[in-house]
Amino acid sequence: MLTVALPIPHRHRQPSRITIRGERRSDVAAREKLLDAAMGPDRFTKSSERLREGRKPARGLAFTAVEGKRLIGTVRLWSVTAGAAGGCLLLGPLAVAADVQGCGVGADLMRRALREAKRRGYRAVLLVGDTAYYQRFGFSAENTGALRMPGPYDRERLLAHEFVSGTLKGARGMIAADRPPSSLLDSISCDPRLRSGSLNHVYSGARNIELAGPR
Repeated sequence: MLTVALPIPHRHRQPSRITIRGERRSDVAAREKLLDAAMGPDRFTKSSERLREGRKPARGLAFTAVEGKRLIGTVRLWSVTAGAAGGCLLLGPLAVAADVQGCGVGADLMRRALREAKRRGYRAVLLVGDTAYYQRFGFSAENTGALRMPGPYDRERLLAHEFVSGTLKGARGMIAADRPPSSLLDSISCDPRLRSGSLNHVYSGARNIELAGPR
């Protein structure tokens, strides 16, 4: 009898126990390794990065997912203004380790981040990402058509979720960081490329259009 070995479909493993907690200083190296693996070397050329570079996330709004001692997910939010609308945040990057994707880790990070942002009194959250995924969390492009990112991006993927209805109604203009770095030392301490001693990331690739999740 002829026996044929059929390929077994690859399945992501179910993580044992996940904890979503605030990001710690000790998470930085593992977080950057995860982001490099999930998004590749072009992640620093994204237009969203122009709103993050040299800055710290909004206070209390950086989260990690851990399985035991292993960091398997990350999300951070950054204070921005959206045209004339204040009290807004930019969400991203959101990343999850490849072997636990599809297990709800990203959704848990999103819900924790949005819940805390609302509790802290923010009015709206923006991101650049896929509507098919983020609409489940209340994101849409309904009020973002007249807003612009600082660099090339796919306009249809600029999404927003309002905690306070009408926050972005009629908003137009550039999305901008609402607080610049206070000093050069702050910029160095906040920028993972400079902390690691690498100055070789060049932003000449800024023409790349953002084509993957909120970066």
